[in-house]
Amino acid sequence: MPVTLEEKRGEVAWDECARYRMISGILEFVMIVNLILWIWFPISELNWVVHDNFVIGIIIGLCIAIPCLLILFKGFKDAGSETMKPSKETLMYGGIYQYIRHPHTLGEIPLYIALAFAVNSLFLVLWTVLYTLITVPIIIHYEEKDLVKRFGDAYIKYQKTTGAFIPKFWKKMKYDQESSS
Repeated sequence: MPVTLEEKRGEVAWDECARYRMISGILEFVMIVNLILWIWFPISELNWVVHDNFVIGIIIGLCIAIPCLLILFKGFKDAGSETMKPSKETLMYGGIYQYIRHPHTLGEIPLYIALAFAVNSLFLVLWTVLYTLITVPIIIHYEEKDLVKRFGDAYIKYQKTTGAFIPKFWKKMKYDQESSS
């Protein structure tokens, strides 16, 4: 939330946000390592398996991970350096952002669920789904407030015609028709 932070801290907020994004990346890595460590160090009372054949969990995990990774990498590509270092000069993005507002979240968060399936832990699947259902709406709420401050009316129009995670093709077509007439 660089704009909101800038209101309190001044220009230094943009560099601070880059550091916060780096710290967030490190913490996400720690979370991934912890999910993987479950393979060797499960909590016996919570060691519920997805399937007796661990390959089934890996297949389910891959079916979730592959499309998510494609979306995530496309989001990284289209956001460019803004992904890790926000900048006042950055304009609203094109590419995948023309269809969904939060490709990073759509690509990244389900990867934790995919990993939980891959380690064959029903407990971790349930835990990561719960984590996702709680954290994603909070993250999106605050991020969207900051983006409205940053981009103003252009972002409000963008919100109306572009879905957070699911494209709103019908709204985009309607808006394009109204704009051209």
